[in-house]
Amino acid sequence: MILLKPITILRIEGLAVFALALLLYRQEGYSWPLFWSTILLPDIALLAYLFNKDVGAIAYNLTHAKLLPALLAGLGLFYHMPVLLALSLIWFVHIGADRMLGFGLKYSRGFKFTHLGVIGKARKLTSQNNQIAPK
Repeated sequence: MILLKPITILRIEGLAVFALALLLYRQEGYSWPLFWSTILLPDIALLAYLFNKDVGAIAYNLTHAKLLPALLAGLGLFYHMPVLLALSLIWFVHIGADRMLGFGLKYSRGFKFTHLGVIGKARKLTSQNNQIAPK
């Protein structure tokens, strides 16, 4: 059954994170110009792939895991700084959208090898070679 597959559960979880963070952002009345000007900031980490695959994977994973936006939200709550809460929600929206679309945390083998499986053209190649799990 397709709904019970781990990848499907993780993608639905991404949808939930995306929708909840977006709803909270809207409900709190945060700035939409701030949202649209920062929604892609986590993807700046992709530039780390210019150094090598290991540095790229580390940078991408740090900016696409939920730990840092959760810490940012905690700081915003502790210090009563709504802008930090807004930025954390934008970050959660970004991460949720990525997961929902199948973009997972990266393995150092290459950008296309994620915890959600292989993406893009590499998916076809690994399926043909029966190499599902990245090294």
